[in-house]
Amino acid sequence: MHIFMTGVTGYIGSSVAKVLLEAGHSIYGLTRKEESFNALKQLGVEPVLGSLEDESLLIKYARMSDAVVHTADAGHRSSVEAFVRALRGTDKALIHTSGSGIVGDDARGEYEAEHIYQETTTLNRDLEHIRINEQVRKAGEEEGVRGIVIVPSMVYGTSLGLPAESVQLPVIVRKSKEKSTGVYIGQGLNRWSNVHIDDLARLYLLALEKAPAGSYLFAENGEESFKDLARYVSEALGYEGRTASWPLDEAVAEFGPIAQYTLASNSRVRSVVARETLGWRPAGESIQSWISHIYRRS
Repeated sequence: MHIFMTGVTGYIGSSVAKVLLEAGHSIYGLTRKEESFNALKQLGVEPVLGSLEDESLLIKYARMSDAVVHTADAGHRSSVEAFVRALRGTDKALIHTSGSGIVGDDARGEYEAEHIYQETTTLNRDLEHIRINEQVRKAGEEEGVRGIVIVPSMVYGTSLGLPAESVQLPVIVRKSKEKSTGVYIGQGLNRWSNVHIDDLARLYLLALEKAPAGSYLFAENGEESFKDLARYVSEALGYEGRTASWPLDEAVAEFGPIAQYTLASNSRVRSVVARETLGWRPAGESIQSWISHIYRRS
């Protein structure tokens, strides 16, 4: 297939691109910077200069392609609408990337949420990301587009594509190095599900090959509390497992809302549909094991 991808220079996007290329597909990759052309070409991607604001460009390349894989801004409605218009009536795949933060709470690190979400759980929340997810899923019924939504949990692991990092864990590691102890927010009781980047990228390939229209797929293979993550980081960095609480107000002042809603919240999900419908079998190294050797006294 010829695939048009957004977010192809990012951590998830370039890793997905690598797996799709290895499976024999070809990729047009949207990028805002000409400086990234050489790196994308070395990866095997044909660069396309532009942004999510370039509606005519998005439509042109979506129509030139057999599928669209959207791994850029999950909340960018106009780009999703452009892709749906471009693919209307073709039954081509539109894979949209969301994130399990949509089920997150405001625990501030103070408690472990009891509720665990599955793909069939009704989300009674007024969030733009959820509305966009539903628009993609309904495209199959209303627009003749094979709309698929993939919802990654906390992603970890070394990028399979271009040099890039995930969001949550690197912040914890950098702050832990600064304080010479593993850090967590509040009491660190909040929990997030997680998934290895290799398993996540291969889920995109499976979805492209056989996910039906309207598919909604959580991506997870385990979960950890942030206090345990802090301990794993502390042990890896040579701090003998010492941990300390990082005040929420300090974290927000330094990193913005990401600290409150991705480092101090709960997001507990189970990827039932991906396993049962697509036969997805995640086999990546656990987050504890990966931290232990990647960050070992680095």
